[in-house]
Amino acid sequence: MRPAILTKPNSNAPPKQNLTLLRIYVAYRSLLCVVLLIMLVSPNTRQLVGILNPALYVGTTLAYLVTSLVLIVFLSSRSTYNQNLLFFIFIIDILAITVLADTSRGMAGGLPILLVITVAASSILIGNRTLATLVAALSVMATLADTLHLISRQELNFNALFPAGLLGVLIFGVSLLMQSAVIRLGRAEALARDRASDLYNLQRLNEQIVQHMQAGILLVSDEGIVRVMNKAAAALLAPERPLAMEHGRQLADYNSELAYQFEHWKNSGLHRTLPFTVMQGAPKVIANFRELQPSSNRESLVFVEDYTPITQYAQSLKLSSLGRLTASIAHEIRNPLGAISHAAQLMRESPELSKSDKRMADIILHHCDRVNEIVESVMQISSREAPKPEYLVLGQWLEETVAAYLKTLNRDAEISVDCQYKELLVEFDPENLQRILTNLLDNALRHSKLATAKETAQIVVSLDFSTHQCLMDVIDIGSGVAPEDQAKLFEPFYTTVQEGSGMGLYLCKELCEINNASLSYTTTAQDETCFRISMIQRAV
Repeated sequence: MRPAILTKPNSNAPPKQNLTLLRIYVAYRSLLCVVLLIMLVSPNTRQLVGILNPALYVGTTLAYLVTSLVLIVFLSSRSTYNQNLLFFIFIIDILAITVLADTSRGMAGGLPILLVITVAASSILIGNRTLATLVAALSVMATLADTLHLISRQELNFNALFPAGLLGVLIFGVSLLMQSAVIRLGRAEALARDRASDLYNLQRLNEQIVQHMQAGILLVSDEGIVRVMNKAAAALLAPERPLAMEHGRQLADYNSELAYQFEHWKNSGLHRTLPFTVMQGAPKVIANFRELQPSSNRESLVFVEDYTPITQYAQSLKLSSLGRLTASIAHEIRNPLGAISHAAQLMRESPELSKSDKRMADIILHHCDRVNEIVESVMQISSREAPKPEYLVLGQWLEETVAAYLKTLNRDAEISVDCQYKELLVEFDPENLQRILTNLLDNALRHSKLATAKETAQIVVSLDFSTHQCLMDVIDIGSGVAPEDQAKLFEPFYTTVQEGSGMGLYLCKELCEINNASLSYTTTAQDETCFRISMIQRAV
């Protein structure tokens, strides 16, 4: 899937808007210094500022401007700020404004009103309410102290205490009001952050669910461009390419039939679920289409699924029905079959029978055995019993089973066993495993003989430590299975040998699955035919 639209909220980081407000306040300090200097040199405003001590006024203003420039440089490369640094900045502001007001006749000059802006900014930027209130208290004390100082110097009279007191009340009122507003905004921000975190977690959960769904999902635009796809879709449509490369491709890049079905559904609103193959040897895939909620983008969802489970289920139903039918007529089939077989045996034992007639009797007996084997196989499928797993020491069990098999075979055949893990334990029904191994060895010896005129087979046991599985390979040096036949290899009644019933490999695969194992066809590094049984490893 594409990356999440939402980013994960960081509850521990200070809000970015507070840092922006601090930068704005520092810019205000710089602009204030420039304005104050202009007021001193301007003829129209010269009498309002710095009249008591112009040198101190200019020095304080320049120092105040320098601190602002230093803060601008400092904050330009910072993403966070410190509460103690803020408190120190506001203390400097109070001292600077108080000194500037003292040189401009205090309340008469009007500069102490600038402390209201400083207190308001401190109430917004300082998260600690105690420190914010302390800034307001220091501002009021500084204003009153400066007023008293100017009264003592007879620059002001006692009437100046009244506006100074009103300014103190205003400062405290602004501080408390702004703190209350900030608290409410903080709660709203925390709530928004919690909701953003919930939305982020929900989106990640949805992505995880979609990613781990067995059905492939693609988000396709109206132009047929794949915007999003999950891992299952990538495995079905592009198994050899990384998932990250699949976004932004045309649907036709994966399969022309899929693109055709999508266009037909988009234009007509009708869709026939016809399975198709993505590439040679890959399982068939079936697609369904759904339109998203009406929008200007007209995006659609394409669901692609492996068609193999559906065919397997259909085969299971067919074989189950066939098994019940065979079981119901087994008696009727076996009675005439037994009579035919018995008659053929008697005819074959007749001394007056010619050589050609004996050959015909052998053919009859052989095909009677084939019919009986097919009936037995189908009945075994329909009446399959639950396995009875046991812990088997695989190395010892293989040696005993292969020895018994060769003894029963009673002819010249060579079977080698390569198992380096003598104490390896696997969990399997021993009867089922014996039937599987017997069938695979029969096939291996038959195909080796057809290719080399010699019956040979090899059993190799290895471990896959990444999946904790035991791999048992039955290898032969036959001609192998053609690529076009590999997809049908485990289907019932499919065989490449004229004498075969086509049920052996299907039964082996079924027996593996009910024992929590799997059977697959592959080839070795030497291009030898290999049937691999993957079992759960219990111990080494």
